Amino acid sequence: MKIFDLLFPETVVEELKAETKDEVIKELAGVVAGNCEEIAPVELANILLERESLGSTGIGEGVAIPHGKYPGIKFLTGALGRSTKGVDFQSMDGKPAHLFFLLVAPENSAGLHLKALARISRLLKTDRFRKKIMDAGSQIEMVEILREEDERL
Repeated sequence: MKIFDLLFPETVVEELKAETKDEVIKELAGVVAGNCEEIAPVELANILLERESLGSTGIGEGVAIPHGKYPGIKFLTGALGRSTKGVDFQSMDGKPAHLFFLLVAPENSAGLHLKALARISRLLKTDRFRKKIMDAGSQIEMVEILREEDERL
């Protein structure tokens, strides 16, 4: 499984407008829904916020991976967003998160969902990848870096 296959170039956000955890989730839910007509942005945001209430998906090192299962979709999809300013995501290390990978999975896809989360986590835990994404000068450059690193992983 390639992470790049879960995204569309339009679902890579160069600079999020969001300034809070809830706003990040709502903004990225809207981005995902904008590319998938089966997904309603408010319903997706509510699913993700409910998941966050169980424990933050801020894994530390400036990374958060909000995720959830959405009824009625047949494939994994997602979005990648960057906040150069950083957002308090109640991350494990107590530091602001800058990179957010939102993953949405079908309800009956536990194995596939976990494999995708593991691969996303592995990719975002790489110092070199995080630095390159943070330093990227455009959304197009972010997409290319993601594609290259995903091939290398």
